[in-house]
Amino acid sequence: MRVFVAGATGAIGKRLVLLLVSRGHEVTAMTRTGAKVAGLRAAGAEPVVVDGLDANAVMRAVSAARPEVIVHEMTALSSMGANLRRFDRDFELTNRLRTQGTDTLLAAARRTDTRRVVAQSFAGWPYAREGAWVKSEEDRLDPHPPQGMQRTLSAIGHLEGAVAGAGDIEGLVLRYGTLYGPGTSLARDGEHAEMIRRRRFPIVGQGTGVWSFVHIDDAAAATVAAIQGGAPGLLNIVDDDPAPVCEWLVHLADALGAKPPRRIPLWLGRLATGEVGVSLMMQVRGASNEKAKRELGWRPRHPSWRSGFREGLDDSAQERREPAEAIT
Repeated sequence: MRVFVAGATGAIGKRLVLLLVSRGHEVTAMTRTGAKVAGLRAAGAEPVVVDGLDANAVMRAVSAARPEVIVHEMTALSSMGANLRRFDRDFELTNRLRTQGTDTLLAAARRTDTRRVVAQSFAGWPYAREGAWVKSEEDRLDPHPPQGMQRTLSAIGHLEGAVAGAGDIEGLVLRYGTLYGPGTSLARDGEHAEMIRRRRFPIVGQGTGVWSFVHIDDAAAATVAAIQGGAPGLLNIVDDDPAPVCEWLVHLADALGAKPPRRIPLWLGRLATGEVGVSLMMQVRGASNEKAKRELGWRPRHPSWRSGFREGLDDSAQERREPAEAIT
């Protein structure tokens, strides 16, 4: 199958390209960085250097590749800082990739008669902070997000509506959980792991907010399954074990060999991180993976972060094996 991967050198993109090539797919890998061409070629892909916001260049690249499937993994998350008061500002470029970039890829898909588009979204804080602590794809997104997240949630909504509602294209939106493992901020050498070691990632209040995680290789395997099959629509790509901050953060600190996280009262957390931080620590919801398991035949090889944090933070020989079960 001919597959065009936009965002091929991001955390998921790099693992996805390797997995697709190993399955015998013909991969065109798009990156905006010329220095990464050699690595993509060595992985077995055909690299193209294109800025995802250059609509004409993207159109030319897709037209030349004539893919059967386009995968949208474009983000700019590596440029984000740790200041939650600047959440929307730090996501500004990613939001443009989720809006302008998505529209460009869909236009290119229509011009080249590409039958399927698979796009990255997020499961977790976008869900409404009400009712059940674990959400399915049928549950609504937050109608009143914290002020500092509004533009980012709007961009996510645009991507999901455009792809899942494409109609003339088989559009699948993958709502990944919080990613951990090699190449992510929750790798052993990642930015957030370092914050945890330095005890700069405290539990705010009771830490009741529920998060869902997925190992980077399990996310890549689910993406391959979505490329190869599954009905159009929305899918949560998460592990089996949504958990509150007060639980998973303690386990992660221990897995990193760090001291337990500090605990700070809600009023101090609000002063330090604003309403965005309070929401992430106290109010956000986790996600269920039952639909993805049923429709993709996918099972995460790390069914819980409890074992994943201990076994999957490094790029070990074990992690380079087939990462999860998926439709072949």
